[in-house]
This record gives sequence, structure tokens and C-alpha cells, in this order.
Amino acid sequence: MNSSLPQHYREILKALGEDPEREGLLDTPKRAAKAMQYLCHGYEQTLEQIVNGALFASDNDEMVIVQDIELYSLCEHHLLPFIGKAHVAYIPTGKVLGLSKIARIVDMFARRLQIQENLTRQIAEAVRDVTGAAGVAVVIEAKHMCMMMRGVEKQNSVMNTSVMLGAFRDSSTTRQEFLQLIGRSK
Repeated sequence: MNSSLPQHYREILKALGEDPEREGLLDTPKRAAKAMQYLCHGYEQTLEQIVNGALFASDNDEMVIVQDIELYSLCEHHLLPFIGKAHVAYIPTGKVLGLSKIARIVDMFARRLQIQENLTRQIAEAVRDVTGAAGVAVVIEAKHMCMMMRGVEKQNSVMNTSVMLGAFRDSSTTRQEFLQLIGRSK
């Protein structure tokens, strides 16, 4: 753990008007620092480490979809969580990616300070770069605590973002099939 991080949290508590020496807060700086490092552990990972060679030869050239991948991230503007799910699809061109690796790619980018729009693009580009897919589609739907707990305080708002690359961008039929399969289109 970064040795100065707990001290910074101690200073934040003081700046908020709290007494970091009171019983309930004695270990809070250390716990908060540990939690923040865990929530941001995506910085310590690389795409190569995540994939770890889990690309397999396949004759399949039909759409592969992994949907409802839960994700937890921190908004880079307020350091508050946004929570949701990602739907990821790709069209293989000779190689398929190990199933768990898609979820791990989502987690690696989500566990960094983020905005949802960039997160969606980072996941799509990573899947494309790793697989050489003919197309990649990513849709993320998430609730943002920065909008629910402060500011406009809208409890039921959900943000949806999508990135379509290759065949998903070029072919409305392919895009529509993906959206129908994940229940986003009638």
C-alpha cells in the first residue's frame, strides 16, 4: 500500500471537521486507503496479463455475446461509484477468447477512475485488439452515484453507452441482431 495514502485520508477527515482520533475513525484512514487501492487495481493490470494466452483457434465466424457482466467503477469527476452491467459481442476471425477473459477485460478498465463513455470504448478496442475480430460491440448501462447522491439526486436514471466497431458499425443488420439478442431493441 502507498504509505502516504492513509495519511491523506486522515487529513481529509480533519478537513471535513471530524476527529480522526475518535474510536470509530481510528483505523478508517488505513481501511479507506486499502479500499481505494482495491477499487483502482485496474491500473496494476495489463491486457496481456489478463488475456494470458487464452486465445483459441475456432472456425466459428458467428457472433459471440457475453451479456450482463456486472461492473463497478469510480467516476473520475467525483470519485463516487457507478454500477451497472456490460454487454460485449464480437465476430471471430479464426480465434475466440476464453469466456472469463471478456469479464476480466471489463473489470480491468472499470477498476480505474473513469467516465462511462471512455470505459465503453476501452473495452471495445481491447477486445478488437486481442481477437482481431471482424467487429466488436459494447453496451454499458449504469447508475451513477454522483447523480443519485448529490447534484440532481435522480434515483432512477440509468446511463446507456455503446460503441460499435467494424461489422457492428458497418452493418445495420449485424448491429440490430446484437441489440435484439441483448434485449435492447424490438
